[in-house]
Amino acid sequence: MVAGIFVGVLASALLASGGSGTAAPDGYWMKTDARFAPPTAFVPSAALTYDTTLVPAAARIEVSQNTEASGATTVRLKVEGLMAGHVYGVHVHQKPCGTEPAAAGGHYQHRKDPVQPPTDPAYANADNEVWLDFTADDRGDGGASARHDWNFRRGEASSVVLHSAPGMAGSRVACFTVPFGWGAGTG
Repeated sequence: MVAGIFVGVLASALLASGGSGTAAPDGYWMKTDARFAPPTAFVPSAALTYDTTLVPAAARIEVSQNTEASGATTVRLKVEGLMAGHVYGVHVHQKPCGTEPAAAGGHYQHRKDPVQPPTDPAYANADNEVWLDFTADDRGDGGASARHDWNFRRGEASSVVLHSAPGMAGSRVACFTVPFGWGAGTG
């Protein structure tokens, strides 16, 4: 049990320091994972659940990013142990997760909506944001990927938020702080 706690704390420390990934002239890749825990958990996690019915404590999340030298970016999501059959909305958000669901800020947008919070469909859409909506299977597992011809701006993409419904609807039910990279194609 003590070893498990140590590994969990070590994993959280590694995530806080940037997770695993590489930057190279030919692109950037990163993959990170965690188990969800309530914000008040004794052992902290980079993955927080605000609704343990939809995202039970100890459910797993994995996020990866692959950015090509051209700046084209693919973000992949895999989850395990969520509510079976539920449809989730998932987006990349601007800020890291916090005790309160709103801490993650708004959706990351390639072209920023001048009106905040954004509601204009010209900005709030799957082409201008990273949407990873999915339906959990009968075991509560699911996944999605999104590819764009652009990359994140430095320091403006910091988490993945799970919402209770797909698209622009739904409350924030969980959040995972992710060390997204930036670089080519951010202009």
